[in-house]
Amino acid sequence: MLLQLTAGALIPFFGTTFGAALVFFMKAEMSAALRKGLGGFAAGVMVAASFWSLLQPAISSSEALGKLAFLPAAVGYLAGTGFLLLLDVVTPHMHMDHHAEGPRSPLSQTTKLILAVTLHNIPEGMAVGVVFAGWIAGEATVSLAAALALSVGIAIQNFPEGAIVSTPLLAEGMPRKKTFFYGMLSGAVEPAATALTVLASAAVVPVLPYLLAFAAGAMMYVVVEELIPEMSEGEHSNIGTLAFSVGFVLMMILDVALG
Repeated sequence: MLLQLTAGALIPFFGTTFGAALVFFMKAEMSAALRKGLGGFAAGVMVAASFWSLLQPAISSSEALGKLAFLPAAVGYLAGTGFLLLLDVVTPHMHMDHHAEGPRSPLSQTTKLILAVTLHNIPEGMAVGVVFAGWIAGEATVSLAAALALSVGIAIQNFPEGAIVSTPLLAEGMPRKKTFFYGMLSGAVEPAATALTVLASAAVVPVLPYLLAFAAGAMMYVVVEELIPEMSEGEHSNIGTLAFSVGFVLMMILDVALG
């Protein structure tokens, strides 16, 4: 059990790390087409994971409520969306488009970027932790394969995210090793959030449907607020749309085949 849990916690972190490592092979600035493709792919993975790995189990585990089985999922989803909205209000906010006009400071730009991505990674780590907590507790709606599928799906989503964090820093003149470190650091919060959520499993399991949906709402907020606007604006939007479909289908296959 410890081995599976460790793997589940670290797989998303490895996705971020491998994505950040792209700075060693890329030019100083990511092309618009590649940025839209990576963002669209990440969005597709997150939408599919939000439904099949989080919302569907939340509704299934609430079947005892009968026609009100949707209630925990609805409440949790809205709470997750509200939580990310609050984070965006009280912390420096940055969209994935790093070419906006206006005064820029390398330090503040770096701080905002890392803070924004790190905060958005917390609910993803919690999502993995919640699913693993349900599996450990023997919840019928949550299997080990489904938990690992969610970890793999988030790792796939984290791969472009790691690149999206690192490459703008490289474009600002930061050394490649340092940009890689910051990109990797942005994902380090995920295994920590996973571990803390599992350690609190005694409190997590009774409200599992709410927390699964909470994670889904938080992930969907990131998709709608950050990823979709970036992939759909300007040139090469068709690349983002196609990449979204590929990411969605890939995560759907992973979740259904392994779950």
